[in-house]
Amino acid sequence: MLTIDGSRLEGGGQIVRLAASLSAISNTPITVTRIRENREKPGLAPQHIAAVRATAGTCGAECTGLSVGSREITFTPGPLRRADLAIDTGTAGSIPLVLQAWLPAALEIGGSITVTGGTEVARSPTIDYMDHLLVPVLRRAGASIEVTVLERGYYPRGGGRVRVRVERGLPGPIAVPGEEGACGLVSCSANLPGHVTERQAAAARDLLRDEAGLSCTATLDPREGGPSTGSSVTVWSGAKGAVAIGRRGLPAEEVGKAAARALAEEHRNPGTVDVHLADQLLVYLALCGGAYSTHTLSTHAKTARSLLAEFGYPVECRENSTVEFSV
Repeated sequence: MLTIDGSRLEGGGQIVRLAASLSAISNTPITVTRIRENREKPGLAPQHIAAVRATAGTCGAECTGLSVGSREITFTPGPLRRADLAIDTGTAGSIPLVLQAWLPAALEIGGSITVTGGTEVARSPTIDYMDHLLVPVLRRAGASIEVTVLERGYYPRGGGRVRVRVERGLPGPIAVPGEEGACGLVSCSANLPGHVTERQAAAARDLLRDEAGLSCTATLDPREGGPSTGSSVTVWSGAKGAVAIGRRGLPAEEVGKAAARALAEEHRNPGTVDVHLADQLLVYLALCGGAYSTHTLSTHAKTARSLLAEFGYPVECRENSTVEFSV
């Protein structure tokens, strides 16, 4: 039984999600202690529980401690097995973060999952970020992944639904071209006037053209129905991206500009991927080999590297004018 300190470095839900995924893949029983100990609300939140349950579904794991506020869990995996799962966070908890935990193990064996919760929530990648940044890198390396956004879900009501299907087989080595790729954006909303997505997209497109010299293709996704109301913008150029979430009282133009400014900053910085994608790709780099770079060694990346090494999957990191990860 491998014991993992859940308060180390970043000290958040990332440790729980990645530890469960690596446990399933390596068939290593684990105990995670001191979970989110230094957070304002320590212990497990519903989305962390959903992520562990999703991963457990790939291997029939026996789990203890899966309750809100719990600061310690055990995860005892069985053999990986193909499964078609349905997971409900019960809240507006982040669907992309649940998928982050499930996907590495699912790629080993294949399967599908439908997750209910929040498709675009604060302090999390949007589902469009996952679909247009993380997944294309994995597809380029040979992975077969299909993402379908059935319903959008926003804080506090949630109600979003996403279905993901994968075919068995980890990708080959991770490689990201150094040149800039196509620039795109998704402007979406639920239960808001149609002009909201139009204004978000126009503001983002104009700023990226004027400040970064990028010409973006926009996709508008206004939806009606469902329990929640909200909006978001996801923008990307190649394997660099950024997101912004709407909120009551914030003009639609400001949502678009916030996402565009963040992408323009990433565009100016060196490296082949943005700083957030850099830590999300580390588990695939460790399992499949390859190399990529970014501009900053984030605490999330440090945490992921530390945990990967503990399971016997070391990742090299060289800090010069860029931060280069390789296996």
